[in-house]
Amino acid sequence: ADIVVVAPATADLMARMAQGHANDLATAVLLATRAPILIAPAMNPAMWSHAATQRNVRQLERDGAAFIGPNAGEMAEQGEAGVGRMAEVPEIVARIEEMLGANDKGGFGFISVGATRGPRPLLAGRHVLVTSGPTHEPIDPVRYIANRSSGKQGHAIAAAAQRLGARVTLITGPVQIADPEGVTVERVGTAEEMLAAVTAALPADVAVFAAAVADWRVATPGRGKIKKTAGNAPPSLNLVENPDILRAIATRGAGRPALVVGFAAETQTVVGNAQAKLKTKGADWIVANDVSESTGVFGGERNQVHFVSAAGVEPWPAMTKADVADALMQRAAAWLADVREQV
Repeated sequence: ADIVVVAPATADLMARMAQGHANDLATAVLLATRAPILIAPAMNPAMWSHAATQRNVRQLERDGAAFIGPNAGEMAEQGEAGVGRMAEVPEIVARIEEMLGANDKGGFGFISVGATRGPRPLLAGRHVLVTSGPTHEPIDPVRYIANRSSGKQGHAIAAAAQRLGARVTLITGPVQIADPEGVTVERVGTAEEMLAAVTAALPADVAVFAAAVADWRVATPGRGKIKKTAGNAPPSLNLVENPDILRAIATRGAGRPALVVGFAAETQTVVGNAQAKLKTKGADWIVANDVSESTGVFGGERNQVHFVSAAGVEPWPAMTKADVADALMQRAAAWLADVREQV
């Protein structure tokens, strides 16, 4: 065999693969083969996000196995939704072609009529625009208004889009993390600078606004450091509203990206506020998360989100920010493919 594909791969089979079991035909073949292995997980979202499963995934990746999916969506169980659906067959075929270099081999006999030969990642030929991090709104040359956003989720989304073959523009506020590889990065400081950079980066097929943009800025920042004076009251700050970048792009009309995704960082009434934001901003999707201090989302490695669209609210299980990014970009790719087929 040139490749061994496990589709669907259950949590149990992945656990046995990670431990090197060979007590049936499937695990014996998987342990003995010298061919590359591609794993397409499929399981309940809680099973996929469980620490044991994620530990097995990391072990299998260290052993050289490749993964495709899982995707986010409805499960076989009534009322269950989240990350755990097996990748779609075209996605798996494209990944096989990519792994084996089908362009050089002339394609495979099992590819359906009309399919593109050779590797074609899901977002190939697409431009994905992502905003990330906080903004810093100056009070004076020393101080500024900001928030606790680390930029990890936005940067993960940019990296996920790049892995799926997109041309990616990442517009980021001040962060302390590395730039994703293969991504065009533009750094900005304020909300006004971010809006200008976003507008200049258009047109785009997908725009994901993951940045935590400050809602307000000081109307007239001090030219020098504002000094504290003994016996005097603290200076008052005249605040004005910052531009609403998500709304500006989502309601743009001509030049609006086909898919506009916003983030809602909330500390209370998470779903209700996200549903209201979906309507008022004009976005297609809102990804809502609870950023209360107890959740550890700001600056952390994990996130738990609700996917909000016109179709309803879909709770996703707790997972790494990288997994959230992968699930979101896979869904964006599937959405764009559906739109293309309808056209």
